[in-house]
Amino acid sequence: MEREKITGEVEISSKRAAQIQKTVENIAGLGKEIEKLIGASATELLETVLAGALYLGASDVHLEPEEEKAKLRLRIDGILQDAKLFDLKTYNMLLSRVKLLSGIKLNITTRPQDGRFTILVENTAIEIRISTLPSERGETAVLRLLNPKNLIEIEALGLRKDIEEIFKKEIKKPNGMIVVTGPTGSGKTTTLYAVLKRINKPEIKIITIEDPVEYHLEGLSQTQVDPSRGYTFANGLRSIMRQDPDVILVGEIRDKETAEIALQAALTGHLVFSTLHTNDSSGAVARLIDLGVRPVSIAPSINMVVAQRLPRKVCQKCAEFVSPSKENLEKIKKGLAKVKKEILPKAFFAKYFKIPQAKGCSECNNTGYRGRIGIYETFLVDDQMERFILKSPSIVDMRDLAIKKGMVLMHQDGLIKVLEGITTIEEVERVTGE
Repeated sequence: MEREKITGEVEISSKRAAQIQKTVENIAGLGKEIEKLIGASATELLETVLAGALYLGASDVHLEPEEEKAKLRLRIDGILQDAKLFDLKTYNMLLSRVKLLSGIKLNITTRPQDGRFTILVENTAIEIRISTLPSERGETAVLRLLNPKNLIEIEALGLRKDIEEIFKKEIKKPNGMIVVTGPTGSGKTTTLYAVLKRINKPEIKIITIEDPVEYHLEGLSQTQVDPSRGYTFANGLRSIMRQDPDVILVGEIRDKETAEIALQAALTGHLVFSTLHTNDSSGAVARLIDLGVRPVSIAPSINMVVAQRLPRKVCQKCAEFVSPSKENLEKIKKGLAKVKKEILPKAFFAKYFKIPQAKGCSECNNTGYRGRIGIYETFLVDDQMERFILKSPSIVDMRDLAIKKGMVLMHQDGLIKVLEGITTIEEVERVTGE
């Protein structure tokens, strides 16, 4: 299926980009820059908002009308942060400009609409997807920034060395399925694209089916589902199977039909990557069974299941390293007590050690954090695990067997990263719920 034409295009000149980069060092800087442009053209204001959001590393821009003012918020490192309050006249002008660029109807305010456009910054094309929603105070709009610079290598994901070696071995296999699980925004697509980037070679054909296509990678055939035209994951996947692929990425398994076709593809000589919405790796098999797939189809098809979260990294400029409190020391010692010694950092065995504590400075918008890192848990499906899956095990039994076979839980991987000085216990607990 052809990719839809992106309606509008905004080009930010190198001079303007350099100026914004210089003045917008943090969210407060962006707020001041926007203040200067109140009353200026909507084009100039939107350029500043988008360029500022990009330089601050935002994944989403939220425009929210309130009773007397409108609010601009940015999602940075997975957390929403207030950027600016401005008058409703400016907000409506900005929203109209966004709608015009996105090719969505200006006069419709009572139903949700979706669109997209592109911004060009220093010869890099960045796709912006917009969603509008009617609310009590007016239309809210969310702009998702799909920055190709977020495409990273496997080594940058934050995988422990032992998991990285398993990943590199498993993605060389000619067939089978690798499933990545986690909630929305946990970095599943970024992980899978890091893998695709690694295995992408002229001698293999890689086809993806996604909703939507988030990253564009040279050398891949990428297709986007469109249920309004009857182009779903299931029938799209059937068409892909007739295209002689070696590797297939299914953006998400949502129903029985898609699951069965994907698992069948994994059994018939294809390497299949996909995602599932489950809380942990142990829930993947139960989720597929819940969709109506028979265990006899699941067991021989899956090679590996990965679960992940994205805690924030402490800001390297302002982080303080402190001796853990009695409570935190107990959490670390108890949490890592059953983990293999060779995986644990040296700090775990030291009599005294320090762990990072978030402080906050202008560099990190006074949050104490800057950037994110992956924490993972993974298990391989060997002969014993395959026989176990055939019994339709519960999530608890599945987890117990995976742990017996050496699986390190996400929470434990997070504690290891605390000992390595990368993140804090508070962040690990925030994303894992422990």
